[in-house]
Amino acid sequence: MASEETTLRSLFIDELRDVHHAERQLLKALPKLAKAATSPQLRAAIENHLGETEEQVSRLEQVFELLEESGKPKPCAGMQGIVEEGSDLIEEEDKGAALDAGIIASAQRAEHYEMAVYGSLIAWAEALGEDEVVKLLQETLDEEKAADEKLTTLAEAGINEAAKSGAEDKGAEADEEDDEDESGPTARPAVRSGSTGTGASRGGRAAMSASGRNGSGKGRSGSR
Repeated sequence: MASEETTLRSLFIDELRDVHHAERQLLKALPKLAKAATSPQLRAAIENHLGETEEQVSRLEQVFELLEESGKPKPCAGMQGIVEEGSDLIEEEDKGAALDAGIIASAQRAEHYEMAVYGSLIAWAEALGEDEVVKLLQETLDEEKAADEKLTTLAEAGINEAAKSGAEDKGAEADEEDDEDESGPTARPAVRSGSTGTGASRGGRAAMSASGRNGSGKGRSGSR
């Protein structure tokens, strides 16, 4: 039995160091997502979670103190990939509703990753009898769930629909340009319906991802 506990504890500490690095990566990535967002509500939600992430890093440091272990972060390749995808999205897309939908998808990938990790860490802490650690980790998991729910709410409250409208308007504009080539400038309507959002080479996919239906807000992958 002692051998099993030692093995689980080693795995537990290793995973804590991994998520410690993941949280530190987010401290750098979240401000970039917030800056790229067009929706004031989305920007505010990301900035609010940035503050929570700072507290989560502090809690992890408390956990290491309780366990009398070094808190030196272990490079987290999983979060690194998620962060890099988010950076690529910002570079490739124009600002607007479609990019906002993609930002939500990117942020929810990070949330779900963390929810899965913290769910496992809490279960292991319970098995190891680390009750104070459980409380600290549970507080963080609750914040991750709430942040995920907020992102889903924003997506469903209008960002996804705006991203969809933006894509449709782009298609309509392309059709009008084709008509102008064939019929001359007089074929172009004097007034075109306004568009919301910008072109979405990846907008449709990002909007679907951000809806919170496929493993996002309404799903509870990795949560307890």
